[in-house]
Amino acid sequence: MNEAFDHIQTVILTEKATLLSEKHNQYVFRVSPRANKLDIKRAVEQLFKKTVVNVNTANYAGKKKRERTAQLGRRAHWKKAVVTLKEGEKLDLV
Repeated sequence: MNEAFDHIQTVILTEKATLLSEKHNQYVFRVSPRANKLDIKRAVEQLFKKTVVNVNTANYAGKKKRERTAQLGRRAHWKKAVVTLKEGEKLDLV
């Protein structure tokens, strides 16, 4: 798992994530559960050519869901990263 594309899976574009990007210059990514903060920082710097100041992460457990009649299933566990960029730098995501 040394490639930047292995660590960052997708960008999360929600209302809360948009407010974070506008007010605090923070961007939200869905990342690999095995990626640590240093891996995420290197991946964002390599992919977007921007300077990362801080990385915060949060692990989320997959929700339990009912399948068919009585079987219980579970969605996948996932990890979220909130990346703060250097003052004055922006990402053009949309």
